[in-house]
Amino acid sequence: MTKTILVTGATDGIGLLTAQKLAAAGHTVLLHGRSDDKIEKAAAEVAGTPKGYRADLSKMGEVEAMAEAILADQTRLDVLINNAGVLKAPKARTEAGRDIRFDVNTIAPYILTRRLLPIIPKEGRVVNLSSAAQAPVDVSAMTSFRPMGDMEAYAQSKLGITLWTAEMAKQMKQGPVFVAVNPGSLLASKMVKEGFGVAGNDLSIGADVLVRAATGPDFADASGRYFDNDSGRFATVDAAATNPGHVGEFMSALAQIAEQRLLRG
Repeated sequence: MTKTILVTGATDGIGLLTAQKLAAAGHTVLLHGRSDDKIEKAAAEVAGTPKGYRADLSKMGEVEAMAEAILADQTRLDVLINNAGVLKAPKARTEAGRDIRFDVNTIAPYILTRRLLPIIPKEGRVVNLSSAAQAPVDVSAMTSFRPMGDMEAYAQSKLGITLWTAEMAKQMKQGPVFVAVNPGSLLASKMVKEGFGVAGNDLSIGADVLVRAATGPDFADASGRYFDNDSGRFATVDAAATNPGHVGEFMSALAQIAEQRLLRG
């Protein structure tokens, strides 16, 4: 059965290749990008007539506007793939006074997901991009900016999205499926090239596992779990994920940020 699938960060790298593979399989793909030009170029490389939605995910107002546009256009969203992410940026501090890695990698996908839940069916899926790089979240650094190294902030943000994936799965036991995926380390994305100065491994490694997570039967009962594509199996996450105090503090702060935004909408 064909599905309607939104891929964030779909204008290049793993996101674009995932969108191409999903569209080639007959699914209706919605593309997110940061600019109309990038979306138009990506759409020309994806089969069918994909619809694009623009938003800078470091700006929560734009995240909400994109969600509202999707809700106005679509009555059903079978799969949301929160793929967009950032490691390095010219400015680390966002207009909200937070680190850009937290805003783009953790908070924006949480707000987008919550906004779109009314049109995601119980049998639908939310696929969140995690990473092998994970570290306990400094909640004070997530809520108010402090200078951090690129990898320090990135690893914390990726554990953050993995934590809320598991927590939303607990809250919504009847569905949809929430799953976090490490698509593979050091793949040939722009992020890897800029961050590590290496060409990286075949992007299809990551795109293929995202297609599986979005549509494959082996992920249908995987809600709340973390799939590590480096090892090719469902795996455990950073030990901080088993600390109820840490998880509770993180989720409380995340919910507070989100509620402040959602109440404005």
